[in-house]
Amino acid sequence: MTDKSHTLAADARSLHPDALERLRRQAVAAVESGVPQLHVARMLGISRKAVGSWVRAYQAGGEETFRPRKRGRRPGEQLALSAGQQAWVLKTVTGSPPDEVGLPHRLWTRRAIAELVSGQFGITLSSPTIGHYLARWGLVTEPNLLAGLRRSRLSQLPGGRLPATRRGPVRGEVLWFAWRDGVSRTDSEDRHVLLAVTNRGVLLFLADRSPFDLAMLADFHRRLREQLRRPVRVVVCDWPVERFPLLAAWLGSEPEVVVRTADP
Repeated sequence: MTDKSHTLAADARSLHPDALERLRRQAVAAVESGVPQLHVARMLGISRKAVGSWVRAYQAGGEETFRPRKRGRRPGEQLALSAGQQAWVLKTVTGSPPDEVGLPHRLWTRRAIAELVSGQFGITLSSPTIGHYLARWGLVTEPNLLAGLRRSRLSQLPGGRLPATRRGPVRGEVLWFAWRDGVSRTDSEDRHVLLAVTNRGVLLFLADRSPFDLAMLADFHRRLREQLRRPVRVVVCDWPVERFPLLAAWLGSEPEVVVRTADP
């Protein structure tokens, strides 16, 4: 195809829907009357591939296929969350596990947030869209969280050493665990997040404005087991240095929690 016809083909994609419908009808009519598709493409300044696609669509679906389909997001995603809706979701997620707001989940997941948004606003959001909002809200910012956690290791601090990582066979599903602190672009407030990621990439988390304590860590661990309905092995990969004493206390009380430490 010449540069000129390539330009015209590109221009065809931006035509007004009525003009594009006329072009499709003209191309199909010419082919149906016996003109070779290549000649039709050159005559109309469009690609041979486009002509063939329109002809096949017409033969399969008839007149309806001449009308251009609407472009844009998939059905159910035409509506983005407004600033007020985002603020409501973030406030709901922060400080309250999903079962306390009427959802059948023990921890927040992308699916749980989708159900929350759908039930409150009637808006359907895909998992990638929810990931975008989680980053905007400062809750989970990494594009590939699982890979990052698998690579992470804690450092041993002089005078604040952590208990040695336990040896032996792993019992239960391995979950990669972290405590993250972040600031939301939605309201500029600090938030603390406990999160765990399965080897399949499923994210489970709780968020709060106040730092977590030992009881909250134990509650998170219990909720993990209840959500997954099986034994779990929590591997701590990322943790704020100033919270190491709390981590040490948690490790002393939870035999199924271990840490990955950097080589000395």
